[in-house]
Amino acid sequence: MYRILKKRVLNPSVILLAIEAPLIASKAQPGQFIILRINETGERIPLTIADYDRELGTVTIIFQVVGATTKLLAQMREGDMLADFVGPLGTASDLDGIKKAAVIGGGVGCAIAYPQAKELFRRGTSVDVITGFRNKDLIILNEEFKKVSTRYFCTTDDGSNGKKGFVSDVLKALIDEGTQYDAVIAIGPLIMMKVVSEVTRPYHIKTIISMNPIMIDGTGMCGGCRVTVGGETKFACVDGPDFDGHLVDFDEAIRRSKMYAGQERERSNHMDCRLMKGVQ
Repeated sequence: MYRILKKRVLNPSVILLAIEAPLIASKAQPGQFIILRINETGERIPLTIADYDRELGTVTIIFQVVGATTKLLAQMREGDMLADFVGPLGTASDLDGIKKAAVIGGGVGCAIAYPQAKELFRRGTSVDVITGFRNKDLIILNEEFKKVSTRYFCTTDDGSNGKKGFVSDVLKALIDEGTQYDAVIAIGPLIMMKVVSEVTRPYHIKTIISMNPIMIDGTGMCGGCRVTVGGETKFACVDGPDFDGHLVDFDEAIRRSKMYAGQERERSNHMDCRLMKGVQ
């Protein structure tokens, strides 16, 4: 059993939990993830490790409340226990040799981008962080990013935070003004990562993206997390989740991400009814 030590609501639909998991914390690296179950009959869901503290033995996860399991997870309180919390899984991000980077986060993808920026900044890398949200009420990790970036740019689709536009617009402007990056790390919605990869392609800038497809066992056995990279089938849970953004078949990934949308809505609506009745 794994105890929830801290709970923090970041915005109306995004929640941070710090979990007591000393063995995972001792090995965790940026880019890796965990798989959890709330209880013995619960669904297995993968969540990226947003932060870790080796001394305290904690692992931080950040999730958006969108489905049945995350709705249940959002109901949990500090002191409650998770049945399973397995990790670290996946291949850690390769950040060696990067002297100047742009780290880009879109929406809840910022939770994944944060440990990348934090580790690069710790290594002495010059880090430009660019985050994007639909509006100012959805902004998360604002102060945290300011502490681990050389320059920080926060945009919103509607301009309610003062900077209107998309993360790709900011990146393009920085490149055009002469900023030379060794790497661009982009994490967020598939369409955002696709657009960022197309922005960097003509400049031949190394572009790393993080894939989060449907995943079940996290060991490469089920094949549910397969993605096409450079014409070859890869499994996000063991070959990734980081991949070369210029080689990923984003159109296929977008199609696959919508395969079970109907079932997910049905399950989520069913869970809403159970929660309203006080049944878990």
